[in-house]
Amino acid sequence: MGVPVLTGWAAGDTAAGLLATIGGFTALYGSGLPYLYRAGRLALIAVSLACAVGMGVWAAAVVWVGVLVVALIAVAATLLCNALAVGPPGAYMVALACAVGTAMHAGHLSPWPTSLLVLAGGGFAWLVHMSGALLWPRGPEKSAVAAAGDAVARFAEAVGTPRQDTARHWAALAMHESWAALISYQPIGITPDSTVSRLRGLNRELHLVFADAMRAAAHDAPMDHAVPDRARRLAAQAQHPSSAGTVAGQEEIPIGGPRPLDLLRQAVTTGSEQLLVTLRVGAAALVAGGLGAVLSLDHAYWAIAAAVLMLHQGSDWVRTRQRALERLVGTCIGLFLALGVLTAYPTGLWLALTVALLQFAIEMLVVRNYALAVIFITALALTIASGGQRVDDLGGLLLARGVDTALGCAVALAVFRATMRAEEAAHIPAVITRTLEAVGAVSDHLAESAVTTPGARAARRDLQIQAIDALQAYDASVNSSVARRRDAELMWPTVVATQRLAYRVLSACWALEQVGSGSEAARRVSRSLFGARGAEQLHRALTALAGAIRTGTAPTPLGEVPAFVSTELSTLYESLVQTASGD
Repeated sequence: MGVPVLTGWAAGDTAAGLLATIGGFTALYGSGLPYLYRAGRLALIAVSLACAVGMGVWAAAVVWVGVLVVALIAVAATLLCNALAVGPPGAYMVALACAVGTAMHAGHLSPWPTSLLVLAGGGFAWLVHMSGALLWPRGPEKSAVAAAGDAVARFAEAVGTPRQDTARHWAALAMHESWAALISYQPIGITPDSTVSRLRGLNRELHLVFADAMRAAAHDAPMDHAVPDRARRLAAQAQHPSSAGTVAGQEEIPIGGPRPLDLLRQAVTTGSEQLLVTLRVGAAALVAGGLGAVLSLDHAYWAIAAAVLMLHQGSDWVRTRQRALERLVGTCIGLFLALGVLTAYPTGLWLALTVALLQFAIEMLVVRNYALAVIFITALALTIASGGQRVDDLGGLLLARGVDTALGCAVALAVFRATMRAEEAAHIPAVITRTLEAVGAVSDHLAESAVTTPGARAARRDLQIQAIDALQAYDASVNSSVARRRDAELMWPTVVATQRLAYRVLSACWALEQVGSGSEAARRVSRSLFGARGAEQLHRALTALAGAIRTGTAPTPLGEVPAFVSTELSTLYESLVQTASGD
């Protein structure tokens, strides 16, 4: 953030240097991603920021055109960032870049030169962000596997305790993220003796440890202390994979994540949470911008940016209200800091140092205490918006920032509240139903003793994603309205039982893979799990349970089911009976 300002000052155009710092926000993205994949993502972010600012400058001449352009960019960025799991700060920085473009003081610049300046700042941020590849080319992959090992060890230690279900969820999430780093974010053609290949072998061993722990949890068996120790040894080996030797099963590589086009299709499917979030952002952006235009606010685009910030991540009602309050309080205090900075009017080296220190403070605080971070965010935004010039009407600028922020937050909360649909109460049942369907799909492959075919791996991947989504759906619902919170709390035993069933089936898949999927030994294991009619019995039970969840009624008795999932199915059945009775 500081170098572009210094460069602009040295070139005699501080305003241009401040414009380039917008591209510096590229550095906020991509942390933890493998470097080759990170390079492409950061390049796209840098280009997106440059295009957004250029379009903002182009649209600034006509207020209503500016409102529409910022709103459209906010909608597109929200859909893409949420569907493709870009991560924080997500769509907000792209929308903010466009909004800033409409309000920059560098009036002597046209859209194309402005975009190129922002792109130059993004290019410099790209170089800084990628510099770690020179010293730790596989550092992100090693860290992901090590984190997964630690999470599996904590789960193994938690088996048989009240922490078991939560620890299992976090372990599964860590394992999913480590496989993404080793599979989804890697190019095709990894050689067998490469670091990534060795890490894949270690990660596969971790999955086997995870499966052992899940089997022990399913049978309420005491956990051998060697299991968490083994997970931690594998985590330690991940930092030095060259010393791991050849790890068995390196050739058995799980399938990667869904393709981007498939993710986008899912995001625009009617009823999807991502589509709802995108529509909320679009509505809030138009309303906030429209009110700003009608009220002749000088910086109406700030109101749009504030509204987008409240909604783009798809947080629940409680977190959205908290974020709005933190934004308002932080902005009010930050206006005084901005007053001090703009009154002091730093120039040259001091301006570059000020921008760098403000951004440093933001990064140190934004995760720990958002309200404190907003104090520095406000000061930085106004410093950049000043274009390095002395502000004549400083009081008016500060008042506009406060009013626009309050307007944007209020509009965001109103839109969120208005779109809290009654059918959102069915979100948890819908996710659980999809999870049970995924259990059925995986069990078909398990019954046929073929769990490593492309179709089987895709089904296993989808089941793990659904199991993770079940708990996340519960978290979102329990932080919503009072009525929805009560419904969610009634569904908690069902959520836990569904997750246990999903992970029991997944652990059976790993056990079958360990003896050799498709082999005679694997067929014997499948027959022992399902018997003569076990697959049919399991599907009948899953259909009955899914039907009860959809209708909110007590399920019919399950009858005979495969023994290896009988405990999980019985627990799920009993939870639905209790839920139907309102207990």
